Amino acid sequence: MLNKMDLCLFVFLLLPFVSSGSGDVYLITMEGEPVVSYMGGIDGFSATAEDSMEEMDITSESVTSYSLYLKRKHDELLNSLFEAKSYKKIYSYCHLLNGFSVHLTPEQAKALSKAPGVKYVEKDGKVRKLTTHTPQFLGLPTGVWPTGGGFDKAGEDVVIGLIDSGVFPKHPSFATYNTDPYGPLPRYRGKCEIDPETKRSFCNGKIIGAQHFAKAAIAAGAFNPAVDFPSPLDGDGHGTHTAAIAAGNNGIPVRMHGHEFGKASGMAPRARIAIYKVLYRLFGGYVSDVVAAIDQAVQDGVDVINLSVGPNSPPSTTKTTFLNPFDAALLSAVKAGVFVAQAAGNGGPFPKTLVSFSPWITTVAAAVDDRRYKNHITLGNGRILPGLGLSPATHANKSFDLVSVSDALLDSSVMKYNPLDCQRPELLNKNLVEGKILLCGYSFNFVSGTASIRKVCETAKILGAAGFVVAVESSYPGTKYDPVPVALPGILITDVSQTKVLIDYYNSSTKRDWAGRPTGFQATASIADGLAPILHNSAPQVALFSSRGPDVKDFSFEDADVLKPDILAPGSLIWAAWSPNGTDEANYEGEGFAMVSGTSMATPHIAGIAALMKQKYPHWSPAAIKSALMTTANTMDRAGRPLQAQQYSDTQMMTLSPATPFDYGSAYVDYINFLCSIPGVDPHEVSSITSSQCNATHGKPSDLNTPSITISRLVGTQTVKRTVTNVAETETYVLSTRMSPEIALEANPPAMTILAGSSKEISVSLTVRSVTGRYSFGEILMKGNRGHLVRIPVVAMGYSS
Repeated sequence: MLNKMDLCLFVFLLLPFVSSGSGDVYLITMEGEPVVSYMGGIDGFSATAEDSMEEMDITSESVTSYSLYLKRKHDELLNSLFEAKSYKKIYSYCHLLNGFSVHLTPEQAKALSKAPGVKYVEKDGKVRKLTTHTPQFLGLPTGVWPTGGGFDKAGEDVVIGLIDSGVFPKHPSFATYNTDPYGPLPRYRGKCEIDPETKRSFCNGKIIGAQHFAKAAIAAGAFNPAVDFPSPLDGDGHGTHTAAIAAGNNGIPVRMHGHEFGKASGMAPRARIAIYKVLYRLFGGYVSDVVAAIDQAVQDGVDVINLSVGPNSPPSTTKTTFLNPFDAALLSAVKAGVFVAQAAGNGGPFPKTLVSFSPWITTVAAAVDDRRYKNHITLGNGRILPGLGLSPATHANKSFDLVSVSDALLDSSVMKYNPLDCQRPELLNKNLVEGKILLCGYSFNFVSGTASIRKVCETAKILGAAGFVVAVESSYPGTKYDPVPVALPGILITDVSQTKVLIDYYNSSTKRDWAGRPTGFQATASIADGLAPILHNSAPQVALFSSRGPDVKDFSFEDADVLKPDILAPGSLIWAAWSPNGTDEANYEGEGFAMVSGTSMATPHIAGIAALMKQKYPHWSPAAIKSALMTTANTMDRAGRPLQAQQYSDTQMMTLSPATPFDYGSAYVDYINFLCSIPGVDPHEVSSITSSQCNATHGKPSDLNTPSITISRLVGTQTVKRTVTNVAETETYVLSTRMSPEIALEANPPAMTILAGSSKEISVSLTVRSVTGRYSFGEILMKGNRGHLVRIPVVAMGYSS
C-alpha cells in the first residue's frame, strides 16, 4: 500500500509524462474572492470590494497587491503540479473571477480538478457573432436626445465597451474632426494599442480604448496573424458595425455606388467607445479570451458592455445554464455596476434557441423596423413580378432583351465551374450578353456564402449588360433573402412561383434551332427603381431569425422560470459603418457601410440607449436601467395593433402570428438567491462559480424581483411579489391585468400612490383554471395619473396537481 507521500510523489512523476500530447485550453475557478468582492480576511491584504467600480481605485496599493497575490497563487499551483514547459498559462482572472485559463492535456486537467483550492475546471469553448434610420424609428432625436442636451451631447462621458471583432478607426462614424473636442476622462483606465502597420494609436478621444485578446486562440492553434490581424483592427466588419450603431457620430452620410441612402447615427452619438477585440475572421472566438476582455473592460471602467456574441450552445459541463464562467463573469460585472446587453441569438423562429440565459443580462431580440426595400420587374407581356433590389432603374425606363446565362455560355465544357450563378464573367459570351438583362440562377452557393449578388453585378458590368435578374428556382428552407445595394439595375426574385412565370415567358419568347441553340431573343423586361425605402405602419415585427424563448435552465433544455428575451430592438437591415477590410459579408467587401441583419445589430441599440440612461441617471444600477427599459417598452406596432412575429408555416413559407413575450421579450444577493432556488441545483456548484453560499431558505426562482414574472410549472395557485420603485415625481397608479383564460391573474393592491424615490410591493397571484399543455401569456399594467404606463409581462404553464 502506498502512503500519502508515495502517492504525491507518484502524481508528480506521472504528470510530466502525460503532458507531452496535444491539449486544450481550460478555464479554472479557484477558491477565494476576486477583487470586486474581496472583503478582507487574508493577513497583509486589505479589503478591495466597494459599492461600485467608480469608488474602486484599481491603481491603489490594496487592489494591486491583492491582484498580484491571486496571480501568484495561480502560478504556485501550476508550478507545484506540472513541469514548467508542460503547460502554458494564458490569463489570470482577478477582478471579476478568481481563476485562470491554461493550456493542458486532458490528463493534466483531470489532475488539476482534484488539486486543493480548485473549485471548477471547464474545457474552453467557442463563441460566435450573432449577425441609419433607427434613431428616428425609436424616437431618440425628438424624445430622448433633447433631454441630454441634443445629439451633440447625447451620451457625453459615458463609456460603452464593445466586445466584438474590433474597429476600423478611420471611419467617419468615429472621427473627431467635425465635433467638439473630447477631453480626458480620468476614470477610464483602459489602454490603446498601437497599429503595427501605421505605428499610430487606435484611439482618438471618441475611441478611448482599443485592445485585442487572442491568447486562447493562439494556444488552441486557431489564430493566423496573416489573416486575423493581431491588433484591434476589424478584419470582419461586424465590430465596426455594432460600435457605430451604439455610439457612432450623428449625421454621417451613407453613400454607396453614387447614391446616398440616408444619414447614420449611433444611439448615443457622443458616448465614448472602448474596443475589446475577441472575434476573428477564420474561427470566431474563445470563451477564455471573452472572459479576459470582460474582466479587463470592467477593470478599465466601462459603464456599458455590448456583447453581440454568444456561445454555440448552452454550457454542457454545468448542471445549470447560469453557472458557467462566462455568465459568472457577467454577474460580477453587473455587481460592479456595469450594464450588460447581449444578443439573444439567431436561431429563430424556433423555441428554446436563445444563447443568452441569465437574468442579470439584458437579452435583446431583433425586430424588423418600418423600412422595407422592394422592387419589381416588368415583363414584355405586361406581367409585373415583385422582388428585392436596391438598384437604379434600367436606362430611361426602357425595356431590354433578356438573355439566360445558360444561353450565354461559351461552350458546354464550362458547366463544371457551376456558371449558372453568374460569378465568373470569363465563362460567358460577352457578344450575347452586352446590352441585355442577364438572367441568372440562385444556387446553394449563395446560401453557403461562396456566391454573392455583388459578384453577379460585377459580372454583368464586365460583360456590358443593361442589368441582371437572379431568380430562385428551388427554395432553401431557412434562407433569408436581403436586398443588396448594387450599381447596375438588378433584382432578386425570391418567390419560386414568380420565377416560373419569368422562365416560362423567356422560353416561349426565345427562338431556337433544331439543336436547341438560341437564334433570337425576344423576351424583354425593365427593372424599376428600388433605391427608395417603403415605410410600413406594421413595424415593428419580431424578425424571423431572432431566437425565441422559453429560457432553459440546463443542457437538457428544461424550462427556466426566467423570461427571455428581455427586450426587442431593431435588428433587420440595419445601415451602419463597415470596415473596408471586412470579410463577413461578401456583398460589402471594400465598402464603408453595410446593411446587415441579426440580433448582433439589435443589441447595440439597447447598449446605446442604456448609455443615454446612464448619462441622465448616473447612479442607477444595471438592474434599474434594465427594469426601466423593460417596463416601458411598447408591445404595439406603429398602427396601434399588437406586435406580430415572423414565423414559418407548415410549407416553410414566412407568415405572421401574434407575438408572445418569448419572442420579444435586482441586487446581487437576489441573483444568488435565484441561483440557489433553482430546483435540483447543487449548492456547491453555486458556491464554486459565485463564491457565495446558499442560505437555508431561498424561495423559488420566480421570486427574483425582475420586471417580469415567469412560472414554467404552475400547480394550483402561486403568489409572487414584486417591489416597484418610483424614480420620478409622486404618482398614483391603477393596476389592471390581462391573461389568457386558462390562467387566472390577480394583482393587489388595485391602486397605490408611490412617493418620489419610494417603493411599494405588489402581490401577484396566478391560479390554474384549465390545463392546456402550452404557455399562457398576460401582463400587469400600471397606469399613472401623470401619464406613465408600466408593463410587467406574465408567462405561465399550468399543470394539474
